[in-house]
Amino acid sequence: MFAVTVVFNLKPGMRDAFLPLMTKNAAASRREESGCQQFDVCVGGDPETIFLYEVYDDRAAFDAHLETAHFKSFNKATSEMIADKVVHFFTGVIR
Repeated sequence: MFAVTVVFNLKPGMRDAFLPLMTKNAAASRREESGCQQFDVCVGGDPETIFLYEVYDDRAAFDAHLETAHFKSFNKATSEMIADKVVHFFTGVIR
């Protein structure tokens, strides 16, 4: 298991433009990438903060995700909407 969390801090007023592109990317990841097991897009009370929780089979599956046409299109379309983002990687499960 390889989990990825991402917190996007959007520029003010960008949520309505960002979310459709984000959800389209997430849906394409689940539909087209056999190594993508989960891709959740979460919103909270702060309109400029978007949280992602993604689970891949392994690091190679995540790296393949970064090379897909849908991810590259999303990344290009949203780059000017994002103030900053924080990405964390996790492996393994403790039970």
